[in-house]
Amino acid sequence: MIEAVIFDLDGSMVDSMWIWRSIDIEYLGKFGIALPENLQSCIEGMSFSETAAYFKERFDLPDDLETIKADWNRMAWDKYAHEVPVKDGVRELLAYCMEHGIKIGIATSNSRQLVENVVQAHRLESCFDCIMTACEVEKGKPAPDIYLAVAKELAVDPRNCLVFEDIIPGIQAGRAAGMQVCAVYDEYSEHQDSEKKMLADYYTYQFRELIEEGVLL
Repeated sequence: MIEAVIFDLDGSMVDSMWIWRSIDIEYLGKFGIALPENLQSCIEGMSFSETAAYFKERFDLPDDLETIKADWNRMAWDKYAHEVPVKDGVRELLAYCMEHGIKIGIATSNSRQLVENVVQAHRLESCFDCIMTACEVEKGKPAPDIYLAVAKELAVDPRNCLVFEDIIPGIQAGRAAGMQVCAVYDEYSEHQDSEKKMLADYYTYQFRELIEEGVLL
């Protein structure tokens, strides 16, 4: 029985994965560094802080970690507020969960500033019982830390939680936490669809499908 649903943010709840490639190009360009083709796959699942540390070491950046993160927040802020849409069917699923007493959480690798920004921009603040970032736990995805922490905050047994994830490290994190996982279609990770479907319990293109199919009952 599903007592809580936990959303990853980027690529799962909102259509935002496209933002970070453009930000990485612009940010590294300030230091005269071209974007490596494999960069996105190298940092998938990392927390915001882990990603900043990775950038600093890999590219030998002169700025400290707090400056790097502040620059990224500034560069992404307006895009998240005005250019990032909620994925199709998310609002209907949130309403369904609230109506049926299913708790709702967010477990994101992004920064707290940005997740709160996008939730406020879409007037969804009242929907969530818990918002947590991977910077608040020991290890980012694919480790299960953030999902276990959200389940604890929601006071729900991990076995009764359903996770929504769009990337493989996130799906692995949900499974490692002992939760059911629904893989979410996203253009960014479309090339991994076969593996996502194999790893997850469910797969969805539009969240309203889950309501119609009774997955949450």
